[in-house]
Amino acid sequence: MAKQTIRDLDFNGKKALVRVDFNVPQTKGGDVSDDRRIRAALPTLTHILDHGGALILVSHLGRPTGDPAADAPFKMDRVAARLSELIGRPVQKADDTVGPDAQAKCAALKQGEVVVLENVRFNTGEKKGDPDFARQLAGLADCYVNDAFGTCHRDEASMVAVPEQYPAESRAIGFLVEKELTILDQLLGKPKPPMVAVMGGAKVSDKIGVIESLLKKVDRLLIGGAMTYTFLKAQGHEIGKSRCEHDRLDVARKLLELGGDKIVLPQDHLVTTSIDPKEAKTSVVEGPDLPADQIGIDIGPKTAARYAEIIKGAGTVVWNGPMGKFEDEPFRQGTLTVAQAMASSPAVTAVGGGETAEAVEQFGLAEKVSHVSTGGGAFLEALEGKAFNSLGVIPDRG
Repeated sequence: MAKQTIRDLDFNGKKALVRVDFNVPQTKGGDVSDDRRIRAALPTLTHILDHGGALILVSHLGRPTGDPAADAPFKMDRVAARLSELIGRPVQKADDTVGPDAQAKCAALKQGEVVVLENVRFNTGEKKGDPDFARQLAGLADCYVNDAFGTCHRDEASMVAVPEQYPAESRAIGFLVEKELTILDQLLGKPKPPMVAVMGGAKVSDKIGVIESLLKKVDRLLIGGAMTYTFLKAQGHEIGKSRCEHDRLDVARKLLELGGDKIVLPQDHLVTTSIDPKEAKTSVVEGPDLPADQIGIDIGPKTAARYAEIIKGAGTVVWNGPMGKFEDEPFRQGTLTVAQAMASSPAVTAVGGGETAEAVEQFGLAEKVSHVSTGGGAFLEALEGKAFNSLGVIPDRG
């Protein structure tokens, strides 16, 4: 059942509290280094403003500790400044979330104006789902919009307790969340066959549930990244100095048994003597066994070509996790080859947030795939079929 969206709400003369996901990557100095999540929210924000509303935006940023000095880079000032540049109008910034400055700025807010509240995780009530904090936050606006897919798997106050403060007819999802749910419906419902999943990244343990779930649906599951070496070790192969979850070998064996010939492991590997790209001496190793002094750092060229060919013949492809340490030029070819195959494929192609989204963005291919999720953890949990309380509090469309 489709959820109530911002198309169903009347914003004229009203203040909308919009939970956005502006948890953007930052430089060491605190500047916004990647504004993709801010840009992704613009259609929702523009719609509300164009329909006579005013915006009160709430988001978290980073992982505050409670130490004012250490948390200074996580203030929302530079995010608000970047939003102002992107949306083309002034954006106010409140110095607190539910305190005197936020209350004053929100009370004075006029039609067409925008205020960004201070980092919601500066308040201990956010993580605890505190009802008093939720009431104060909800009291700033007339209606609530969830456009923070990357946080939908969290039961924090701004995601669940705050929308519960409003009448059902005053709660909705934004266009970003709607788009995420639409692609997930395609992936979990009746995906166009054959369906291929590409799974990479460091840990098998992070993706046990989603791999189990996907194995029921996919025709092929292509494995890359450091998790490769946990699977190979579980099969009894030598993995050199490669990263391995030795406490998850039994899990890897069970997944291999469950997947059978659906699971495709690399047939060659880029190996290195050092993960430092300046010191690295790379070579390609054929077969499943690695020399004792080498580190597996990327899928090899034969594997990359094979994966590209499988993707080329797919009807649906979902990808989460890079094939290697793509951040460094010597180790990125496997991830780049998969990204290029996704971009040129006629299939429905979904990239599952996190590092994978960063990779396709870095390679300039984000616009050439069907969908790039803004939520890594949320995307994976949704693929497992988990229900989110943050969406449960938003009414279904009648």
